[in-house]
Amino acid sequence: MPISSALLHERWYHTRVGKLDRFAKVTFAEETARVTRGAAAWHDAPEVRLERVQADGYLRVLRPEELASLAAPWPEAREHDEALVELKMAGDHVDVVQVKRALLRRQAREVERVEERDPPWMGEQPLWFVAPHLPAWLRGVRVLESFSPGCYRVGPSPFQFLWIAANELPLRDELVPFLVARSGRPLDEFARWVAPRRKADWVFYMLQYMPMSPWTREELEQRFARSDDPEVEARRQEILQTLLAHSPDVKERLIEQGVEKGLLQGTERGQLIGARAALRRVLARRGLALTSTLEAQIDGCSDLATLERWLDQAVSSASAEEALA
Repeated sequence: MPISSALLHERWYHTRVGKLDRFAKVTFAEETARVTRGAAAWHDAPEVRLERVQADGYLRVLRPEELASLAAPWPEAREHDEALVELKMAGDHVDVVQVKRALLRRQAREVERVEERDPPWMGEQPLWFVAPHLPAWLRGVRVLESFSPGCYRVGPSPFQFLWIAANELPLRDELVPFLVARSGRPLDEFARWVAPRRKADWVFYMLQYMPMSPWTREELEQRFARSDDPEVEARRQEILQTLLAHSPDVKERLIEQGVEKGLLQGTERGQLIGARAALRRVLARRGLALTSTLEAQIDGCSDLATLERWLDQAVSSASAEEALA
């Protein structure tokens, strides 16, 4: 029986959302240690012995005194040795059911901590809820105290209950773990800001999984704003190389744009670029793979007649080597 388009879309959506959630958790794990200089660490939460109550993770506070100089909400963790974290990414539901489930997971973790110790632990487990925005319904049922842009204390509550609205947070390096939960235009702003500041592999996965606008994604795929900072510029070049290596379609678009520009200018260089691009397209569409040696041979050829001859040969050759003979 054929699979309906609706079912295919649902499967695609859940696969993509799962990868996005994992990307957020990996970012929290890697960035927390870096931005806090080891003062806090992320741990994947173990599954609690209750149905559907496994949290996203928790922050283990290792050196609380070093969190004081960081942007909020980091200093709020200083009085605790651990805080449960719930991550809601762009597109996730943030309704009363989700909040109640988060509170259930917080309570389950608190019970687990009590059972782990003898004598029992007598503390209250903090809950940090990270989401793109603060939902309007929460304002009507809870007392909210804003203590920093994007950071709210939720009350009344016997334990620390923080709501971190990622869309409202400032663009700060130490806040990247929270900023990945942004949505809409704030997400686009974050993506443009963070791209030249992170390693190429991280940016590549961000472009794959985060639901930014198509025009922002295309802008970041094709170019990143230059910077006077040598370190930032070096990262920009690394990102471009990674994107070209992993995205042949992006590389082909860039080549074609260069071809079009060169041909319009009527330059010999433009004609050479066009001939190389045409040769590669024919070989690719015929399934004739290029080795690194053959790639270098094409790039190193500056004779238009030779490139055109190779192009003619590529139409009927049995291999790339034969085409470039």
